Amino acid sequence: MAEFVVNSHRLDPYKAFKFQVVLDGQVVPGVSRVSPLRRYTEPVDFRSGSFPSHFLKAPGTSKFDAIVLERGITHDTTFEDWAEAAYAPAGDAAMSLRNFRKDMRINLLNQQGTIVLSYMVFRCWVSEYQPLPELNANGNEVAVETIVLEHEGFERDRAVAEPEER
Repeated sequence: MAEFVVNSHRLDPYKAFKFQVVLDGQVVPGVSRVSPLRRYTEPVDFRSGSFPSHFLKAPGTSKFDAIVLERGITHDTTFEDWAEAAYAPAGDAAMSLRNFRKDMRINLLNQQGTIVLSYMVFRCWVSEYQPLPELNANGNEVAVETIVLEHEGFERDRAVAEPEER
């Protein structure tokens, strides 16, 4: 059976270096790294009276690992503005309850730039913000800004079908 239904000639999987992060309907410029989406469901051990010699397992509660986004520092303030929405130095009353949680979309693109997979990540908020990396006068790296996002789950957008490649 072919791994690609529409493009049966295709043998190689999609590359991980071409993607987009979409927030508030806009592509966030310069994102160079997205950590994996990871869900973990806690196993619950229980014993049935009819099986006294061993435990059975059932799925328990699920949790989601934080997502780390990195991008080269530019004058775009998307990360900074979002991080500020969850931080209230003037007290809790100054916190933006309306704007600190956002849904985010992560799109995987093929080499032609067409969206081939898309995931919605729900109710994200910035738990950690690093506006500057360690600065090193002897280095040769790009300055990178980082945010860590807590979220309440993700879901694949099944409406995104395999595109026909030319």
